[in-house]
Amino acid sequence: MESLFDEDKEIYKPLADKMRPLVLDDFFGQEDIVGENSPLRQMIETDNISSMILWGPPGVGKTTLAKIIARQTNSAFYELSAVTSGVKDIKELIELARYNKSNNQKTIVFVDEIHRFNKAQQDAFLPFVERGDIILIGATTENPSFEVNSALLSRTKVYVLKSLTMEQIEGILKRALSINYEYRNVIIDDECLTVIAGISNGDARTALNTLENVINLTSLKRGKRKIDKASLEKSLQSKTFLYDKKGEEHYNLISALHKSMRNSDPDAALYYLARMLEAGEDPLYVARRLIRFASEDIGIANVNALTQAVSAYQAVHFNGMPECNVNLAQAVVYLSLSPKSNSLYVAYGKAKKDAIRTANVKVPLHLRNAVTKLDSDLGYGEGYMYAHDYQDKVTNMTCLPEELKDQHYYFPTNMGNEKKAREVLNAIAKLKNK
Repeated sequence: MESLFDEDKEIYKPLADKMRPLVLDDFFGQEDIVGENSPLRQMIETDNISSMILWGPPGVGKTTLAKIIARQTNSAFYELSAVTSGVKDIKELIELARYNKSNNQKTIVFVDEIHRFNKAQQDAFLPFVERGDIILIGATTENPSFEVNSALLSRTKVYVLKSLTMEQIEGILKRALSINYEYRNVIIDDECLTVIAGISNGDARTALNTLENVINLTSLKRGKRKIDKASLEKSLQSKTFLYDKKGEEHYNLISALHKSMRNSDPDAALYYLARMLEAGEDPLYVARRLIRFASEDIGIANVNALTQAVSAYQAVHFNGMPECNVNLAQAVVYLSLSPKSNSLYVAYGKAKKDAIRTANVKVPLHLRNAVTKLDSDLGYGEGYMYAHDYQDKVTNMTCLPEELKDQHYYFPTNMGNEKKAREVLNAIAKLKNK
């Protein structure tokens, strides 16, 4: 258990801790939550805080925000670790909270990684949250709907914190350099700050730790520590870290990955995957591209491709780097070896053009639902043929508007499961022509 004010001396703190803002005005990012006129900001400014769960990836300000809330509401602040604390620690803290309450002071209990608390530990908070003995602020990187007991979740408000943008990370780094007296002799290119921001994956703590390490590893020459792209590469001991997520190489590599999978070349696909991941690319970005590929280049040819890609995305979310690299490798190889078809991609493109061209065309009357008597009088639903009433569950009813009645969009290939899909379409056509 740790109080907000049991702080180590500033000189011993890592840069990430030194840079924790103390007031909302110095807080970077999360404008939707703490920006001007946001509900949470108003709650803080009016000292009307209720229990909450802060859900978001590492290094986006969950702990910092909790401490700011405590400071700006003049509340006692205690921090519990879900890894080391037990029910006994919670009970001891509740006694302190009751004492504070008797002296008209609110108590904020901050639980980092609250998803690691078991059911008994989470249940231990319930009566004290209900009575207002404590204001519970839990932080989690996991979806609280799955990881926090429903009873406790129903008594808290969930706020979703987003990964910080490159610009926000760069702003944090520049502020660290400007306000820390010991860095007055540091000269660093803006390009280097962009690189450090890029490899942090939206994590301010990682970015600040990286900056601190680079500065410490840079030799003092003529009273200055000069950091350029070459010295940054040396400090990070890898050229791959000088990968610009917004630059041309980013798009070249994802293009090469996509086209290697399309060409059924798992070796090349794995190589480009590794190039991206080892350079610090966001693995969730890669996972999203695989989901797109599964439908764009495989589709019905292998109906399990999309399932595999979505599962890979979930695995990346749960594991993070570096553990998720093999999850992505599995998906990349699976997609590379799957039968290929772009029939869905082409079909949607054609349907999209017709949809835009005929945007004012009305849905045929027989496909509309007759909700009111007026609808029935106007002929809504008249002539509709209910497929389940027919032996083969197929009718010769036209579903497209009159202007498009003979149009076809989806033409399956002979690849994989699409061969069977083509046979099904042919069989449906024969039934409709009976």
